[in-house]
Amino acid sequence: MAYRVSYGDGMTPGMVNLGDQNTLEAETFATEPEALRRARELIEEGEYHAVAICDDSGQILSGIRLQLKLGFTGE
Repeated sequence: MAYRVSYGDGMTPGMVNLGDQNTLEAETFATEPEALRRARELIEEGEYHAVAICDDSGQILSGIRLQLKLGFTGE
């Protein structure tokens, strides 16, 4: 299964529907850990305001599950 990390300067219609790549950049990764690693890098760099990860089926990883996978513990 492939994972896509989409990111951009703000919330756009494409961020809601990741099939629409209006003003977003996107990178594809073969595994979930690779995608999570890249998403964390993007968040830590602070250059983009919106970062999303989705799998081949279009399911977006979100919420507490994503925060835990990225290593955020609320500290």
